[in-house]
Amino acid sequence: MHTGRRVARSTRWILALACIAAVAVPVASAAPKATLEPYRGLATWVDIFDVGLWRDPEGAAASIAERGVRTVYVETSNFSQKVAVLRPVRVARFLEAAHAEGLEVVAWYLPGFLKPAVDIERSLAAVRFQSANGHSFDGFALDIESHAVNSVELRNRRLLRIGRELREAVGPDYRLGAIIPSPRGLEISPNAWPAFPYTDLAEQFDVFLPMVYFTYHTTKPKRTRAYVKNSIAILRRETGDPSVRVHVIGGVGDRVRAGQTEAFVDVACGAGIMGASMYDFATTSATKWAQLGRLTSCTG
Repeated sequence: MHTGRRVARSTRWILALACIAAVAVPVASAAPKATLEPYRGLATWVDIFDVGLWRDPEGAAASIAERGVRTVYVETSNFSQKVAVLRPVRVARFLEAAHAEGLEVVAWYLPGFLKPAVDIERSLAAVRFQSANGHSFDGFALDIESHAVNSVELRNRRLLRIGRELREAVGPDYRLGAIIPSPRGLEISPNAWPAFPYTDLAEQFDVFLPMVYFTYHTTKPKRTRAYVKNSIAILRRETGDPSVRVHVIGGVGDRVRAGQTEAFVDVACGAGIMGASMYDFATTSATKWAQLGRLTSCTG
């Protein structure tokens, strides 16, 4: 989910942000979320590096709502951070403001698989997070992409352990999302993550959110259509379920060239999927938002 540009930001910034967040995290028992609504339609993404957004959570929520989205996906932390939920006070403010704007909010966390118990703990911290006024996230998605563990066998084993324990903790009614690498990308680069466990993940998670970042592979609309279409088809084939629930993520917003947004929307609208989004809110221009607007009526 993180781009190289964002990960490359200075260690000084990371340490400063971690210090800001070093306060108690409000938690409460997770109420089961049996609805899949947060994963439907047009959505957008916010990560921990969106410093400008986090300076004004209420203003950010209002700006996001103005784009006509149904759901905003918010990163709560990642495996390299020192805390389970970064900026908990500001996250709580954003959560309440987003709900006031009529938005659904889904938390997401990036595990490194180096310490599965920590990854599980931090995932559950997001699931159980609650503001002072009782607002909680409307769902949770696990960002499955880290190669911090070199052994694919060990990485898969730990990933499935996290998925299994997460499912056991939240129960059968809570709707979990699996943010996964681009299926077409994994096919193009088979050594990136051999034997990716599609079918096992399908047993633990309710919705797949493939990171179909076509901007890393092409600048042409025709090739964009093929890349997105193939990714969805591969996911359905590998899970063995033609009706598998899919919310496709395109991106990266500021790398998208002329015609690519329309191509992405065309495929998403014709694929019979739950929803679609562009990564991320901060890098998506007003022009692209106007083009993405069609997703509000053709997905879901």
